[in-house]
This record gives sequence, C-alpha cells and structure tokens, in this order.
Amino acid sequence: MITMFFPNDSVLFPRTFFLAGIPELNAAHIWISLPFCFMFFLSLTGNGVLLFLIRTDRSLHQSMFLFLAMLSFVDLVLSLSMLPKMLAIFWFGATAISSHSCLSQMFFIHAFSAMESGVLVAMALDRFVAICNPLRYATILTPVAVAKIGGLVVLRGVVLTISFPSLAHRLPYCGSHTIAYTYCEHMAVVKLACGATTVDNLYAFAVAIFLGVGDVAFIAYSYGQIVRTVMHFPSPEARAKAGSTCTAHVCVILFFYGPGFLSVVMQRFGPPTASATKVILANLYLLFPPALDPFVYGIKTKQIQERLLTILNPKRIEPASV
Repeated sequence: MITMFFPNDSVLFPRTFFLAGIPELNAAHIWISLPFCFMFFLSLTGNGVLLFLIRTDRSLHQSMFLFLAMLSFVDLVLSLSMLPKMLAIFWFGATAISSHSCLSQMFFIHAFSAMESGVLVAMALDRFVAICNPLRYATILTPVAVAKIGGLVVLRGVVLTISFPSLAHRLPYCGSHTIAYTYCEHMAVVKLACGATTVDNLYAFAVAIFLGVGDVAFIAYSYGQIVRTVMHFPSPEARAKAGSTCTAHVCVILFFYGPGFLSVVMQRFGPPTASATKVILANLYLLFPPALDPFVYGIKTKQIQERLLTILNPKRIEPASV
C-alpha cells in the first residue's frame, strides 16, 4: 500500500532494515515471547468474539456497542500489524524487514493508534450524552450519526499519520540500518538518518500533543460533566447505576493512555539509546489494550455477558429487558 507513494526510492534509502528486538535481553527472547504470544491470543479471541456478538445480536446495535465494535476492530488491526513480525523476531531471529514493509507497518501502527484514541473520545461522548442528556440520546446518536463519527475517526487517523512514512522516506540513511525496536516506530527509524530531522521531530511532537492532550482534555471534560450530573441524581442506586456504565470505559482509557504516556516520556526524555525498559513500554502501549479491552467490557457489560451465555447455553432463557 505504502509503496505507491514512493515510486522513486531515495538513493540513500535502504532496501532493508533490521529490527533488533529488545536490547539487552536478546538471549531471553524466547521467554519474553510467551506473554506477548498470550496477549496476541487474547486479542484475537476476545476482539473476535466481541465483533461476532455485536454483529449477530440486533439488540446490541446501539451506539455504545457500535463504538465498542469499532474499538475491537482497531485493536485487531493493531495486533496483526506488529505481533506476527515480533514473534518471528523472538522465535526465528527474522530481524530483516524490507523498507516498504517497514513503512507500511509504520503507517498502520500510527494510524490505528490515532484511531483508537479517536474511538475512546467517541465513547466518552456517548456516555456524556447518555447520562447528561438521556431523553435525547436516541435522537442524537442515531446509526447515521455513529457512522459519521466513525468516518471522522478514520479520516483523522489517516490524515494525521500518512505523512510519517513519507517524511521518513525522504531522509538519507548512511549509517546503521538496525532499528532498536520490535517494530518500525516512526521516531526510532528517523533516529537512524544522517540528515536533518527537525521537520520529522516537530511534526511527530505536534501530532502527539494534538492526540494526547486534545483527546485526553475532551475525555476529562466529558467525565467532569458526567460526575457533576451524577452527583445531582436523587438516589444512591441511580448514581451507582450511572457510574457502573462508565467503569469499563474508564479502565480502557487507563490501559491505553497510561502506557502511552510513559512511552512518550521515555522516548522524549529518556536516554538516546533504546533500553529494554523503553522498548517494553512501547510494546505494552500497543499490546496491552487490545488484549484486555474485550475482557473488561465482557466483565462489566451485562448485555454482552447475557448474549455470550445464551450462545454457550442455547437452552438458557434470556432475562426480559426492563
């Protein structure tokens, strides 16, 4: 896909890069691969099951679950973009990756990370409308509105990150071609260049600020309004019920932005060379949410639990909806 943007390769752009894996822990790659492989399995099965449940049950075709389906799809793409190559490095020492495959992986990882952040913003909007304006919930977040929001999330993710591969491609690489990561992270590739990288650094920083600060600020504002509204509910039961509908989303937010924040801090202010801690944090930022998100929603969301139990036990009678 990315190759169409680069019909004429730069003279100093290498044909092949090499992914170093996790520095300082190369001898333990086999053992390190076990938890990563387990997280890959959890991501594929958990998100696959969630997509199946939402697709096959019309009662789950509500905005909350449609946004959850978007999140599951994004998580699946993120896992498939990096885990197969990572496991090949750990198991077979297959560190070589063609330059265009590297640029393609770079685009998919950054674009779908941006989309995941956008979906979390959309889910915060969903909870805000559901709790702060419940009488207009069905008329505001219609299927058409949800589709438009989903389209904007995809468009924003693509527009913000499509420049990463082209910016990296225009640079000369006259030194080492070994990326000290398990995947082609944009700044890790740019650090190998022997030319001026000011534009790359500034653009990457601007995108990180826009997504990180902007999206987190909107989510924080939404939940501030939600807390303010819930505190005025007349009964403790109503407050508890409203809070329970947000618990899963808050957990997913922490899973995504927590490791992401630590990874950015280590990338910007850590040592110039990649350490094992920095690489592991970068991996957890991309692997932790896809592995745990579906199980958090499976545990915290009653409708999903009931649908799954009905499939596993067809003779079970589903409780009547109130």
